[in-house]
Parts: sequence; C-alpha cells; structure tokens
Amino acid sequence: MQSIADQVLLSRRRFFTGSAGGAGLAALAGLLDRDGLLATESTGTGTGAGARAGGGLRPQPSHVSAGAKRCIFIFLAGGTSHLDLFDPKPELLKLDGQPIPESFLSGIRFSFIKPAQSRLMGSRFPFRRYGECGMEMSELLPQIGACADEIGLIRSMHHAAFDHAPGELEMITGRDQPGRPSFGAWLTYGLGSESQNLPAFVALINHRGPVARAMAWGNGYLPSVHQGVLFRNQGEAILNLDTPDGIRPEWNRAQFDAVRRLNQFKQHQVHDPEIDARIAAYELAFRMQIAAPELIDLAGETAETHESYGINRPGQQGTFSRNCLLARRLVERGVRVVSLFQRTWDQHKNLEGELRTQCQEVDQPIGALLCDLKQRGLLDSTLVVWATEFGRTAITENATPGPSAGRDHHPHCFSMWMAGGGVKGGQVIGKSDDLGWQVADEGVHTHDFHATLLRLFGLDHQRLTFRHRGLDVRLTDVAGKVVEKLLA
Repeated sequence: MQSIADQVLLSRRRFFTGSAGGAGLAALAGLLDRDGLLATESTGTGTGAGARAGGGLRPQPSHVSAGAKRCIFIFLAGGTSHLDLFDPKPELLKLDGQPIPESFLSGIRFSFIKPAQSRLMGSRFPFRRYGECGMEMSELLPQIGACADEIGLIRSMHHAAFDHAPGELEMITGRDQPGRPSFGAWLTYGLGSESQNLPAFVALINHRGPVARAMAWGNGYLPSVHQGVLFRNQGEAILNLDTPDGIRPEWNRAQFDAVRRLNQFKQHQVHDPEIDARIAAYELAFRMQIAAPELIDLAGETAETHESYGINRPGQQGTFSRNCLLARRLVERGVRVVSLFQRTWDQHKNLEGELRTQCQEVDQPIGALLCDLKQRGLLDSTLVVWATEFGRTAITENATPGPSAGRDHHPHCFSMWMAGGGVKGGQVIGKSDDLGWQVADEGVHTHDFHATLLRLFGLDHQRLTFRHRGLDVRLTDVAGKVVEKLLA
C-alpha cells in the first residue's frame, strides 16, 4: 500500500505528464513565454515596424493607439438568419410564397435547395427601431436592441464558402482551408498577454462546438503558445491542472517548495539556465491552480448580476448565460481574447419556432454582457462581436412558407455586428438588395472585417506578418481594407 507521500508525488507526476498532452500545457507555455522563461525557436520575424519576432506573449505595443484591448467574440455557428434578425425586407414580405426570379439564381450554389421546389419567404417576425439611432432589428432581440447605440451593424458581409466548416474557417482564420491561425492567435501574436495567471486566449463552448472544432481557436502555423485554451465552465476549468483530490493546500505548497529547493541545489552544481525555467514552471502552475477555480466560481457575483444574465432562468438550455458572465470575468482578469461558441442556428426547417427559442437563450445574456461591461467601464476597451459563418436564403428549402419551413446557407450577403472597443455605434454599414440576396452597397468581405478588427486593436493588418514557408503571411492574406466608418 502506498504512503500518502508516494501518492502525492505520483499524483503530481501525473499532473505534469498529463498536461503535456492537454490544454494545461498550452496555458502553461503561454504563461512561461510571457515571463520570458520559455525558449522558443524564432520561426519568423514579420515585416515592417512593430513586427513581432518569434511571437512572444509578453505585452507588446500596438502599431498605433487604439481603444480595444480585449475581445469577446460570440460565434453563433450554423448561420444566423440576417433576414429574420438584422436586415428587414418589406419587399420580400410582399413577394412571400412566389418563386424567386431566375436572374437571382445565376452563379449561386446551394447546399440542399432545389429552386423549383422553393418559394420566397418573408420574415415571420416584425422588426422594431431601437435606441436613439433608430436601428432596425427583430423583435426577438429586445435586450440586444436596447444597446443599439453601442452597436455597429454590418448588413453587407460576404464570402464564397457555403458549407459550415469552410464558412467558420473563413470567418475565423481568413481562409476556408485548414491550417491557418485563428484571429485570436493573431491578436496574441501581435499584442501578447496582460494576464498574470490565465491564458491569453480562451475558448468557451455552449451546446456543441463549431464544426471546425479546435481549428476555430487554433494557432495554425504560429507558435503553439498562441493556441486558444478550452475552458470548461464547471468542474475542472482546465483539464489536467487541478490539484488531485485528497491533497491539502499546505501539502501542495510544501511539495512545490521542496521541488524548488531540489532544483536550486542542482542549479548551484551545474549552472543550467533550463533549471531556472523549470523552477518558474512549477510556480506558474501553482498560480494557475489557484486562479482557474476562482474564475469559474460565480458565488461572489451579486444576485442582481445572476438575474441580469439569466443564469437561473427556468427552462434555459445549455450554459450560454453562464459563459457570457465568465467571458466578462476573463477579460476583467486580463485575458486578451475570449471566443464563445454555440452551434444551434442551422435552421433548414422549423425556422419560426427554433429561431424564437435560440433568441430567447442568447438575447438576455448578450444584452446583459454589454450593459455590464459598460457599467464597469470596460466596454470602451473591450470589443464585443456577434458573428456567424453565413446568413440564410430568402427562399425556403424545398417547401412552401410556413412554420415548418426553413432556409438554406447563404454566404453571398449576411449580417454581423460589433460593439465597444473603439467601434462607432448607432450605425448601419452596407446594404443588401430588396431580397437580402446580394450586396447592394458597401460590401464588407471577410478580409475587410479582419483588417478592421485588427485596426481596432491598433494593429496594421499589412504589417502584422509571420514568416511561413519563406513567405511573410498575414491574417488578411493579400487583401482587406479597413472599414473606416466603424472606427470611433
């Protein structure tokens, strides 16, 4: 039978070896790099003033002054319907039930639609004007609508990827192909981290994760310290990091101290700088063990905060409200990027009922998040984004309009919005045609969106580069222009 001392050593050994294959090591590597204690090979230097050699996580200056310091990226995967939420189309309502003109079908690819069996369908949900700006949004989003004066709404997003995983990668990495860094990895590469005890980039999942899975918070060809770390909102926040059951805090601290003394003794003998890094690694791991459990414990939040986010709403499905509150707590603690994913918006049928349910789940907590950040003085420095991989078609999917009808994927024109973090709110950017089918004015491509996002953080998308396979590559590929109207 093992003694408690043997069990302590074995459990600690399991922690460090287990972390080598999990999220714990990614978080730990980022913290080590932030403190200058992780030796990494410089795979690229970038170009131009402000380029980040080696991509360190120590805080880095931006190219120019900027409002945004942190980002909460709310990605509602599946393809939220712009026609039912953000882009009112009275002409589409007039044509409800009619076939779509042939001219609209030229050059368009669908996932499942057979045009001869599909009909134009106007939104079943009225639009309302919100805020002093009078921005039109669906009646399904009253809490988000109440924040309209903070929101820059883009109605002319477009790209060419019409299936989920390619669309997700297009919106998150700038290309519809695997292997590229997520925008969150680019932000930590460009700006480093301000967090002392937590990763620079955190991913939270509600319901199912995106089809692209870990590529949605991946580092691609950037150094691995820039990979997002998947947090769980209950139980063990970071896998392989918690103190094993049965280990008292004083034992835990005593073990770290004993290991430190042994390492120091060895260092006096061999004078190896790697031993100093190992000593720091144990200390950083200890700090993370304390910070992560405190982060996900919401008991310290007021009852009013719980109520505003809808944490305990009857019949609430999933954990979206809790994740929105966790996102605020993460950015408060210096985390640079929080990506919050929910994949429940793929309404090929039963759009009327399912869209109402999904909006009831997300409207209150997102509205509360915006208000909470503003009340705490964090909204001006925190960029909040509502994004999705594409919109939905103006025609039904092989059905007549009605409660059971749905819409197919539509990347040629859709909507998203940004708020806080240097965004000029209370305005609409771009315009779609009468059916919400194609961009009519001020089109915003994915590259333009990413160029604007980086600019809000003070980063020039043409100067933030990384040497990969002999080329200085960037998030916006070889395109992209900043949407100046969105900048406050």
